[in-house]
Amino acid sequence: MFSADTLVENFPGSVNRCMFGNIPVSVFSNQNPENGFDFEDSVSVSISPSTHSESVTDSVPSSGISSNGNDLGAGTGNGTSTCSESYSNCSYTTDNSIVDCDSPENNACEVFDRIPHDPFREVEAVFSFPNGAWKMNEESNNNNMVLGPRGSREKRGHLMNDIGIDERSYKVSAVYSDDSDLSEMFDEVLLCNDGKSPSIFCSNPEQSHSRGSNRKASRSKKGSNKGKSLSTTVDLWALLTQCAQAVGSYDQRNANDILKQIRQNSSPQGDGLQRLAHYFADGLEARLSAGTPMYKLLESSSADMLRAYKVYITASPFQRMSNFLANRTILNLVENKSSVHIIDFGIFYGFQWPCLIQRLSERAGGPPKLRITGIDLPQPGFRPAERVEETGRRLEKYCKRFNVPFEYNCLAQKWDTVRLEDLKIDREEVTVVNCLYRMKNLYDETVTTNCPRDDVLRLIRRINPSIFIHGVVNGTYNAPFFLTRFREAMFHFSSLFDMLEATVPRDDPYRLMFEKGLYGRDAVNVIACEGAERVERPETYKNWQVRNKRARFKQLPLAPKLVDRVKEMVKKEYPKDFVVDEDGKWVLHGWKGRILQAVSCWVPA
Repeated sequence: MFSADTLVENFPGSVNRCMFGNIPVSVFSNQNPENGFDFEDSVSVSISPSTHSESVTDSVPSSGISSNGNDLGAGTGNGTSTCSESYSNCSYTTDNSIVDCDSPENNACEVFDRIPHDPFREVEAVFSFPNGAWKMNEESNNNNMVLGPRGSREKRGHLMNDIGIDERSYKVSAVYSDDSDLSEMFDEVLLCNDGKSPSIFCSNPEQSHSRGSNRKASRSKKGSNKGKSLSTTVDLWALLTQCAQAVGSYDQRNANDILKQIRQNSSPQGDGLQRLAHYFADGLEARLSAGTPMYKLLESSSADMLRAYKVYITASPFQRMSNFLANRTILNLVENKSSVHIIDFGIFYGFQWPCLIQRLSERAGGPPKLRITGIDLPQPGFRPAERVEETGRRLEKYCKRFNVPFEYNCLAQKWDTVRLEDLKIDREEVTVVNCLYRMKNLYDETVTTNCPRDDVLRLIRRINPSIFIHGVVNGTYNAPFFLTRFREAMFHFSSLFDMLEATVPRDDPYRLMFEKGLYGRDAVNVIACEGAERVERPETYKNWQVRNKRARFKQLPLAPKLVDRVKEMVKKEYPKDFVVDEDGKWVLHGWKGRILQAVSCWVPA
């Protein structure tokens, strides 16, 4: 299962070339351009080549927003910005309206002064060249400029012969917030509405549940009118298994024949099994094709993400349960404290935190100062930290609205390259580390000798938090052998598609967006990619327990009252096939007996 804060992104990881939607797009390269703020100093820049190894130490700038009480900026203001020569730790603080930057001589920021901040303009992505140098193309005011390996300007035409057609055509739109037009919808979904559950926006659970299509039912029943046009006599499950066996044994002719049958009987608009077959066929086709697979980047605004998030939380209690357990645990911890620092690994759009901000504002004696450090992977393009910064601006607006003193810092870089000093730990504050369902995208020991998962856990232990809230995807589809991994992925993803089939109408466009951008995308990665390009690497919660204990963490039980309340909420508001259980000190979430997620709390031993 997945955190909804991982919705349809430039999803985490270092996938280089996956084929999705028959459009070749290079994504997840680890570019390190500056974040696009205006600077006045004229400087030169030296940019190192990027690799796809999770253990690489390059990083992308961090930035910060701070405000206090009612005197809160909107994300830009008087302040200072400092960038090291490697621009791996850039930050800014804002008060009013002007951003001032004092940069050292070797600063990468000036390059972006000339890029117009136009929300409708597409900018060309950074390209990797055979000689290892990174070059960035910029078009501004009809002036063509190319940044060479040492920051010198070169003619644009000089590069064209070195760039492939696919790379030239790859463009990534910058992400711009449209919160002002959709504030009501944001409030409806993200804030705590006592007595008004998000699940009431979904269709009648009993009626929705009747559409469920577990694997056996999907083979024998026709489903909706849309599904009737597709053959229901074909055993898609068996065809997928046979096709995977043919692909695994390099029997291309037989695999193509079976794949053709799957295509004829599957559809992204069909029932749960037909949708599963459609996206698994994408993965098999990508693996079967020559070359390394490539992902198609799905470009979506925060508003689209919110709509997909709304579909998700109305269909499934998983995210509500996780957020409720995490936020209530934090509220209990800071009950009499004056300041709290939350370090969120994998903050994404930050949908978890507006409800916590609202609850902090209601605290007797006034709210504490809230400091959030948002950590996420950089986006491809000229503004690698844009989404993490946009999250900070949105959270700042909520803090201003609820009069909660607020400071925000962001780090857009690989998690295992984050240093303790980057986090600006204050031992007088209550420190909370939060990571829900995103560690599955870190490499394990099978990819690199220095395991990034263990590196991040060691960093968290050095932070010495008052509590570490850890949510994991309980998956067994991380086997090194293709057929074993494919079989386990089928079981896991069939539960996810079946869950949405039982709770969301088939013609819901945001269900399609969610399935294509998250489930389908991740399934393609699991099936088509190997080595460093495969970033979907979940472990079972029992394996994570061993790993956490090895990193010298001690597990704490979640408050029994909170767990009982979660069970009551799920029983009352969601279909009976949703599972909430406990195993040791883990709270387990699942569907029809299959455990998909687990949450627990830890402290340094």
